[in-house]
Amino acid sequence: MHRHFACVLGATAALGCTGEIVGKGTGGGPAATEEALAVGPSGLRRLTRVEYDNALRDLLGDATRPGFAKLPEDVRDPFDNDYKTQLVSGALVESVETLADETVARTLADPARRAMVVPCTPKGPDDAACMRTFITQFGRKALRRPLTDDETARYLALQSFAVEDRNFFTGVSLVLRAMLQDPEFLYQVEIGQPVKGTPGVVRLGDYELASRLSFFLWGTTPSVALLDTAGAGGLVDAEARRAAAATLLADVRGRQRVSWFHALWLGYQQLPFSADLANGLRAESDALVQKIVFDAKGDYFDLFRADQTFLTDTLAAHYGLPSPRSTTGVWTGYGSNPRRGILSHGAVLAVGAKFDDTSPTLRGVFVKNRLLCVEVPPAPPNVDTDQAPAPVMSRCKIERYKAHASGGCAPCHSQIDPVGFGLENYDRAGKYRRTDKDAPECAISGDGDLAGIGKFNGPAGLATMLIATGELEACVARQVYRFATGRRETDQDAPTLARLTSTFKTKGRAFDQLLLDLVASPSYGHRRLEANAP
Repeated sequence: MHRHFACVLGATAALGCTGEIVGKGTGGGPAATEEALAVGPSGLRRLTRVEYDNALRDLLGDATRPGFAKLPEDVRDPFDNDYKTQLVSGALVESVETLADETVARTLADPARRAMVVPCTPKGPDDAACMRTFITQFGRKALRRPLTDDETARYLALQSFAVEDRNFFTGVSLVLRAMLQDPEFLYQVEIGQPVKGTPGVVRLGDYELASRLSFFLWGTTPSVALLDTAGAGGLVDAEARRAAAATLLADVRGRQRVSWFHALWLGYQQLPFSADLANGLRAESDALVQKIVFDAKGDYFDLFRADQTFLTDTLAAHYGLPSPRSTTGVWTGYGSNPRRGILSHGAVLAVGAKFDDTSPTLRGVFVKNRLLCVEVPPAPPNVDTDQAPAPVMSRCKIERYKAHASGGCAPCHSQIDPVGFGLENYDRAGKYRRTDKDAPECAISGDGDLAGIGKFNGPAGLATMLIATGELEACVARQVYRFATGRRETDQDAPTLARLTSTFKTKGRAFDQLLLDLVASPSYGHRRLEANAP
């Protein structure tokens, strides 16, 4: 199995190093419209650790999430699925093989899960009919398309080991291990059919679209129902895709995926606190996302200006807010407290943590990069950003940071530090404070300045200003697009992004509709090959 996987990774081939992916969906046909061609180049995208574990859960009933522990860590910038960061390595090959062996062993040791995978009762180790039923049904789900007759025959050949071992499930084990190491399980393989008159652009088939939809909106492999829709040719049409996507969003996995997008985008997928505090902070932010996106289905910007939050007694004590008298959490109004929206959540404010305190620079970069989609260049290579600044001039942070106002650092820091200082009244865990950490003589004003836009005070003031700029809609659409496509946008994507931003604004800024508009866009059913791709 090890040699097979290493070979096909290099050649993106199925069941052998032939360089051919077989059994893909239908596609091709007439020339595409100009709007359909508004898509930048993309390459082969591997399942993230989260997607891999979700797929094992849905295919095999395995909820142990082994991939998160054993697969190489995903690069996050801020999303975890950019194909350009997914490098093939010896560690990956070894991990995939080990995971397949261990996962299959756990599955077959559990009678209930074994029955879930093998839908028939074998009459003996040589029961070819039962083996064929298992191979075709599980293979369709695992590889996200029907197997060809040749592929089925190759898998059936493994039954000889079951006969030799006098155990039907020896053959099942070999088939499962092979499929869990197949590139078409581990990667979203999109071959498509060439678009007439447009070299380098392909139209995706139904099964490829089913996979693209499912991993975008569920973070897992397509359901049997979605594969059936694909098999009936029901995903090439834009409105059919919209309807299928709406069904996915209505599922609990759709809700979870939207929460995961926000956790990655706003930086709280992994928090540097105790498990209890981290879980409480994430639950607060998840609850607000779910309420705004799915329950209220109103203006998405209420996420940034909400005047209530989901509090437990523990979280209220952490923030210094009145107790809601609940251990499980209830919606509680802020009243006269200046907190508003998700930017005042401890989960989001933790993004600026550094040296056991806050970093106005990191917080400023966060606002620019994540909320305005303005790329801030990294520090020069001769600057050691991991070296804590020495308080040589003053114990007060705002005075020490004035050193950034001169020299080569000034152009960047003058754009980002004043933004971060507008959030300084809130520490690295979101607690309100009036003075610097360990420096009670250093008062914090909480005044910030977004260069070229205006001055603000605190997270609520920042949110109000960001909304007023009219730029936040475009950045939200851009971040969703990056998450959906697993890559950064190019100039070729500009028309699609412009249309998504426009409809997001005119449709009342409903986030679920933004997702549906994206999958229904003409370009969503196409892929542009990378330069020099075969």
